[in-house]
Amino acid sequence: MGGIGASGIILLVLIALLLFGPNKLPELGRAFGRTLREFKKGANELMDEPKERRTEVSSEEVQQPKTERRLPE
Repeated sequence: MGGIGASGIILLVLIALLLFGPNKLPELGRAFGRTLREFKKGANELMDEPKERRTEVSSEEVQQPKTERRLPE
């Protein structure tokens, strides 16, 4: 499947302009930009976290077996 060309982008912009109006589009763009920025920030924080901290297992977890949970009959 091919990507969106210039004509496709122009069509999307025109439809958005008709749906939301010229006054609402800049506000929607800013909100989308803020959302994308926060997502990138959270993803970068996860990737920058030290690997030792992510895979750390305490000795208590290793020694104690997990109990089985059963549904009532």
